[in-house]
Amino acid sequence: MKCITKIALAAAMTAALVGLVSCNGKEDRTVYLYNWTYYTPDEVLADFEKEFNCTVKVDSYASNEEMYAKLRAGAKGYDIVVPSQDYVSIMIAQGMFRELDQSKLTNRSHINPKVLEKATYDPDMRYAVPYYFGAAGISVNKTKVPADYERSWNIFADKRFAGHATMMDDMREVMGDALVHLGYDVNSLDTAQLDEATKLIDTSWKPNLVKFDAEGFGKSFASGDFWLCQGYAEVVYGEVPEDKWDEMIDFFIPEEGGPSYLDSMCILKDAKHYELANEFINYIHRPEVYAKFLDAFRFPCFVNPDAEQYMTSKPMYEASQMDNCVLKNDLGEGLDLYNERWQGIRFTD
Repeated sequence: MKCITKIALAAAMTAALVGLVSCNGKEDRTVYLYNWTYYTPDEVLADFEKEFNCTVKVDSYASNEEMYAKLRAGAKGYDIVVPSQDYVSIMIAQGMFRELDQSKLTNRSHINPKVLEKATYDPDMRYAVPYYFGAAGISVNKTKVPADYERSWNIFADKRFAGHATMMDDMREVMGDALVHLGYDVNSLDTAQLDEATKLIDTSWKPNLVKFDAEGFGKSFASGDFWLCQGYAEVVYGEVPEDKWDEMIDFFIPEEGGPSYLDSMCILKDAKHYELANEFINYIHRPEVYAKFLDAFRFPCFVNPDAEQYMTSKPMYEASQMDNCVLKNDLGEGLDLYNERWQGIRFTD
């Protein structure tokens, strides 16, 4: 789940609301993009339209589940979609994508090999080209506590944060952090390991939490009510005035790693504008173009390292912090093992 907030809104609102520019020419030179809300800067769309003499029409979704359900229900007309890793693997298996034209992927050399190593479901980019790799981390209000706190997920056991801490209302994130801290795999299906992770959360972390909160914690962090939050950096940075960032926010992803996500650009099986869709995917990874995407959201440069030289803004955190993060895989029926334990964590005192 993405949390693109106020940092991005001003730069991206035009694309989400308008999403198209008139073009010359009688042929159907239109590409239909189905993407996350506020996830494609309008400048990038406009530049592509001008160079390729075409129109980009944008429709948006707020979750993988929404996107997938709409397509499975028979929605037609979209060319490109941008699912996260678990849904990419599901949709590949279900034959929902068309193989990419590798001859058009002239910018593939700019893709970070570390990303492709993590994308075990499609490491050769036959169906999916990485768009953005991200991870949740930890935000500490530096004005509230001394700087000697533990820089690991076990910071949530620190009693100094009791009554001022929150973790995400997301079982894969919270349980994934506990698994990683214990030295286990984010995608573990070992019941003993899952029980150990559950015990750690229940007995050491949960007593210090105000609540589990996936989105609203940014405002409470900015007001000074929350001093310790697990979540995406953009949620906190989007609520704290920029002139207070350095003074107030210490955001980090523990060296032990944690769960992560990878959104990728894919062409749907019934895409009517296949050639133009391939051109768009390749265009995004021109380093100078990808830098505009990163600048719009203050994202770190992990997927396309060559873009960093063209960036004009300072990212919220260094991309290297995500080196040890692991993608959350589709667990199939194994997800029930998480669900039953999460219900106990969330709804038992």
